[in-house]
Amino acid sequence: MSSDIPFPAPKAGKVTFTVQKNVADLRTLFHQLNNQLGIILANAELLESRSGGTDGSVRARHIVSSTVEAIALTNSIRDCTGCSGK
Repeated sequence: MSSDIPFPAPKAGKVTFTVQKNVADLRTLFHQLNNQLGIILANAELLESRSGGTDGSVRARHIVSSTVEAIALTNSIRDCTGCSGK
């Protein structure tokens, strides 16, 4: 399996900004992160369902649970920064 996404990313390096100054940018970053985590979750669930009780299924289940935790953590960080958009 390969990806069309170049690695490292074209704009590699640190991104510096302050929360107050770039709230819209921070919201965009949280949105993009959640999108990527959703893709990881969907693919891990697909692998888990197709593995049929093998070691791969155990690994896929671990990826699923870790991704769900990462999504929850991302949402918590977003809420703490006040970028929930509510």
